[in-house]
Amino acid sequence: MTKITVAKGDGIGPEIMDATLNILKAAGAQLDIEPIEIGEQVYLKGYSSGIAPESWESLQRTKVFLKAPITTPQGGGFKSLNVTTRKTLGLYANVRPCISYSPYVATKHPVMNVVIIRENEEDLYAGIEHQQTDEVTQCLKLITQPGTEKIVRFAFEYAKAYGRKKVTCFTKDNIMKLTDGLFHKTFEKIASEYPDLESEHWIVDIGAAKLADTPERFDVIVMPNLYGDILSDVAAQITGSVGLGGSANIGADYAMFEAIHGSAPRIAGQDAANPSGLLLGAVQMLVYINQPEIAEEVHNAWLKTLEDGVHTYDLFKEGISTKKVGTSGFADAVIERLGQKPEKLEPVSYDAESNHQIQGTFQQLTPAKKELVGVDIFLHWNGENRDPNVLGDMLSKFSSGPFEIQLITNRGVKVFPDGLPETFCTDHWRCRFTSEKMDKAASYEHVIKLSQLITEAGLDIIKTENLCRFDGEIAFSLGQGQ
Repeated sequence: MTKITVAKGDGIGPEIMDATLNILKAAGAQLDIEPIEIGEQVYLKGYSSGIAPESWESLQRTKVFLKAPITTPQGGGFKSLNVTTRKTLGLYANVRPCISYSPYVATKHPVMNVVIIRENEEDLYAGIEHQQTDEVTQCLKLITQPGTEKIVRFAFEYAKAYGRKKVTCFTKDNIMKLTDGLFHKTFEKIASEYPDLESEHWIVDIGAAKLADTPERFDVIVMPNLYGDILSDVAAQITGSVGLGGSANIGADYAMFEAIHGSAPRIAGQDAANPSGLLLGAVQMLVYINQPEIAEEVHNAWLKTLEDGVHTYDLFKEGISTKKVGTSGFADAVIERLGQKPEKLEPVSYDAESNHQIQGTFQQLTPAKKELVGVDIFLHWNGENRDPNVLGDMLSKFSSGPFEIQLITNRGVKVFPDGLPETFCTDHWRCRFTSEKMDKAASYEHVIKLSQLITEAGLDIIKTENLCRFDGEIAFSLGQGQ
């Protein structure tokens, strides 16, 4: 028996969880279930993340979480339970198979079989945001070497374990050369460790277009958090229905399994919801806890049910479907077909001899030689019609060690020196101080002195960012003209 924590959630959650558990029980899954309460009622009891301390204790005991969708109350002060759980338990890998089931589920792409592996903890989802001026807010995009190496290696290990042929990486490193650049560079490095697997990289915008147009050209796709969040939903819809999508969230010690759809309160309590997304998440759970034979039997019975035209309202279509059923009726239909395999859809097979608890690893980097060669000082300034030349002339009076004003940008566009008067400027200014060739190292005392001079002049400093070289290489984005 394997201990697991189960949460029935909100809206349609209890109905689809009951249906899923009934199928697993009928198939002989060896589960010791610890139920917990999460979601709307827990939020309203004063727990800002929608989960109580005793529920965390259950998760720490079982380390496996089967979770139904929840409803987050309207208004501020409520945190995403999914994000909280992923970060607290270190669930760095989000695995979303996106498969077409034509003709039983209508789709323009009947041979699609893509697995999207999304980094789950960092990127813009680090959740570090600030309002810096009256007009400008900021969200920090954090991409780390350990986080990237773990998710990329996980993707290649997944492909190897499941007999996949190719791993594709999506980034936007033509624009974000340091953050997405690190992701791409790490992908290329790790790809060389798997010569038997094909690898490729796409810029995310054209990659997304290709995914929407010709998804059959992709196999496993790995990408940073935000792109993965968006495109895994897009890919699921391309197959014909987001409602069929199951998801695994994998960490070094913990795992969470769920449907990718929401709690759908509009149809809650009507015995109408399709439990397939949660059931397919539970199939991934069975494989993870080393019950692959049960996973295979359940998955094939589900495919046979789909193939036989026994469909819930969301899939029912005259001429394709043979019987419309509710949530419990669909579960009964799957249970009736346990031990059967589909004849037209491709049956699944899970290797009983394999260890399916795939992990991504990383290697600790040797610390580089770090040199401070400048500072970007961000100002909130509204003076003299926001004329950047006025601000530049003011800042030209200040220097500290090798640091002198070299340029000013506004929303990333160079406006001083030699800016264009047509450039629209907000009240948020990045002012770069360094030596002319950015080749003279200095100390943080020079940053402090420079900041003091600017503050004494009555200017409002929002923040500073140190400009450094690592092992002699420039480790910051260059402004125009540099």
